[in-house]
Amino acid sequence: MPSNGGNRPNRPLRPRGGGGPGNRRRRVVIDNQAARPNPRDQRQARQDGQRREQRPQTPAQPTGPVSVESGVSVRDLSQALGVPMPNIIKILMGLGQMRTATQSLSDEEVELIAAEVGREVVVKHAADEEDEPEAYDDPEESLAARPPVVTIMGHVDHGKTSLLDAIRDARVVATEAGGITQHIGAYQVDVDGRKITFLDTPGHEAFTAMRARGAKVTDIAVLVVAADDGVMPQTKESIAHARAAEVPLVVAINKVDLPDANIDRVKAELASEGLQPEEWGGSTQFAEVSAKTHQNLDDLLERILLVADAELDLRANPTAEASGPIIESRLDVGRGPVATVLVQRGSLKVGDAIVAGDAHGRVKALFNYKGEKQDRVGPGDPVEILGFDKPPAAGEVARVVENDRQARELANKRAERLRREQLASARPVGVSLEGLFEALQAGEVSDLNLIVRGDVVGSVEAVVSELSKFEHSEVRLNVIASGVGAITQNDIMLASASDALIVGFNVRPNAEARDLASREGVEIRTYDVIYKLTEDIEQALVGKLAAVKTEETIGEAEVRALFRVSRLGTIAGCMVTDGVVRRNANVRVVRDGTVIYTTTISQLKRFKDDVREVAEGFECGILLDGFNDVKEGDVLEIFETREIERTSLDEAAPSPTAAS
Repeated sequence: MPSNGGNRPNRPLRPRGGGGPGNRRRRVVIDNQAARPNPRDQRQARQDGQRREQRPQTPAQPTGPVSVESGVSVRDLSQALGVPMPNIIKILMGLGQMRTATQSLSDEEVELIAAEVGREVVVKHAADEEDEPEAYDDPEESLAARPPVVTIMGHVDHGKTSLLDAIRDARVVATEAGGITQHIGAYQVDVDGRKITFLDTPGHEAFTAMRARGAKVTDIAVLVVAADDGVMPQTKESIAHARAAEVPLVVAINKVDLPDANIDRVKAELASEGLQPEEWGGSTQFAEVSAKTHQNLDDLLERILLVADAELDLRANPTAEASGPIIESRLDVGRGPVATVLVQRGSLKVGDAIVAGDAHGRVKALFNYKGEKQDRVGPGDPVEILGFDKPPAAGEVARVVENDRQARELANKRAERLRREQLASARPVGVSLEGLFEALQAGEVSDLNLIVRGDVVGSVEAVVSELSKFEHSEVRLNVIASGVGAITQNDIMLASASDALIVGFNVRPNAEARDLASREGVEIRTYDVIYKLTEDIEQALVGKLAAVKTEETIGEAEVRALFRVSRLGTIAGCMVTDGVVRRNANVRVVRDGTVIYTTTISQLKRFKDDVREVAEGFECGILLDGFNDVKEGDVLEIFETREIERTSLDEAAPSPTAAS
């Protein structure tokens, strides 16, 4: 077959339409997209189908109450309410507040936002979470009997501490300013081989928060009522706290030895409060005692054990990890942070990693109420702990954790929570006490800012709680900071920046802090009895600060050496570091910023000569009246008391009408 120039061989052409079936040609569709589905359309159809399937399953907008933490941020509140964050920011702008997504909101702002969006919000505070007890499911065979924890409660001056002194044969009243218990103490007594743990709670109304905390950790409350006085306001408060804590009450009618004692009248008054004596057909145990003569104390202790055996099942697991509430904490001289813990479950031993609120540490030492060192303590026992990095807040639950790292993480988490809450509740700064009366006369609404420092956490808490009750139509009182320990230069700088007044309770500023306060114009007021503090601040708030005795520091001396003379006592060899030291002047013994004793200078010597006063820069010998426990490094603060009339503050702030 001939080739076509090397091309493909010639083939005969087939006719176009003729022939049989083998000669038919299939029709070719050129627009193949018209017959094939578009992948993009397929994806869109699948997405639309998924949306249609998911749309009926989307839950409706929640309408029930929402729980948020105090100090919640804008972002977290937006998520909790299910409201877009821009809407919340718009509401805040309408209130005149500019907030970013991570800034904390005050409780008032949260409530206003909730009202705007039509939702109910419950704000949870850090203090509320402490009231939720942790439940433990211990096996029955692991439980062992523990001592009952008893709280002494009642009105001021009804003899609570004196009764406890008589029970445990110790003295506490002599160390308390004004004869009023200023701190919570935990002690134990032995009754025929059985232990009873006592908590001594203050009776003054300023310590309502501390007394309530004592009732929450106790098993039995002993209500002390004076036979010559009867039911008083704090007596009713104590009954209310005990009932709120759901603990049984034992009534101790004290001072039955007095000639004007009327026991039947006291019983009738208590019966009207719902405490019916057994002999009158009721169920409340009554004991008629006298702390002074030790009358019927055994009967009171027997009734406490009777109530414990009949109404309570006091058992705990001594083999578990220890936990229990912080009763009190303070900064101790030479030992650092010291916390009193009432162990409620488990056994606490030296070396345990422990956390309480935003404080953590490792247990370095344990001491019982007698000051004796312990290696291990069990349920129902009060104990002092050394090893915390700072004094934990009273009322916090201390518990043993696995290791130091876990304790630190839990403490940091709690500290962050408290910091957010504090930021949310902060208020703008205002004026100091000196300019308060003038601001009231000008008709201005002012803020009185306070910085509170105390020797122990419980006292600071009670002061802040009492100050928060003050209300005035033209002035607001803000506690911008509080803490334990001496008044420091940091406190002075904070007060200077915020125009705040510093209030010290049983603590003093050192010389550097006092000099800085003088330069910065910061006022420092110190007190040793709480009702004097609250009365002074209250009078200042209403513009009626009456004439009072004021103290002026005239000198300061540092103890350099000690000389013991058998017929006199301990003579402190001192260097006068500031001002002058005068014979017969008042003096405070300050150890690491804490006042440990107040007395007078009995003798003042320069070499061998008796002198009237010694000036700054000279050495002298000082004999304190009735106090020989002075140590090297102590600071003697010499002061005089003067009567100053506050004539410009004798009348209340005038009304705008009167001022015009």
